[in-house]
Amino acid sequence: MDRSSREWLIRVIILMVGLTIAHLGVTLFLLAELGSDPFNVLIQGLYRTFSGFSFLTHGRVHIAVSLLIILVLLIVDRHYIKIGTVLCMICGGPIIDFFTLYLTPIAIQNWPFPGRLAVLALGCVILAYGMTIVIKSDAGTGPNDLVAIVISDKTRKPFSIIRIAVDLCFVLAGWLLGGIFGIGTIVCAGLVGPVAGVFLPVNERIINSIIERIQR
Repeated sequence: MDRSSREWLIRVIILMVGLTIAHLGVTLFLLAELGSDPFNVLIQGLYRTFSGFSFLTHGRVHIAVSLLIILVLLIVDRHYIKIGTVLCMICGGPIIDFFTLYLTPIAIQNWPFPGRLAVLALGCVILAYGMTIVIKSDAGTGPNDLVAIVISDKTRKPFSIIRIAVDLCFVLAGWLLGGIFGIGTIVCAGLVGPVAGVFLPVNERIINSIIERIQR
């Protein structure tokens, strides 16, 4: 395997590590049952709107919306679409299902409110950290995260601010369609963007260091 192929493989592995970490965070705040993350409020709203179609599941709606975002980005600026974007679209749901299977017995939803809120906040931080690994892997980014990235790049506005704005749009659209909105949604919308803004340069240095070692 030549150097470029080895580097690409490592970047895909890093992306999958970040994706797994991010969806552990998603699973934690979903199990806390204090409100879904902004993107999943939208997914829930769409799922409930079209619940009459028996073949639809939350995961399938998630994939469909992600695919729609990819199609739009192919028109707007296709260089953002990479193999990792497709992996995020396909693997996100199954990873959440995996963590849900093993974490559900803990019954986080039955914990006292302060404990559930702490799990929610922890989940948001884990999500933000994993998300920045995915972004800085440079192997592709999840479709929902790409929305904020593309807008930030095109407008030259800080990612953290754009992320909050995009999340609020997801929440509003999802809520109007019947998605679950709660204190957890507010915490996620206000916390994930700023935390990601802190972790982005940190993980960029770490990943660049790993790649440099491989290239020696």
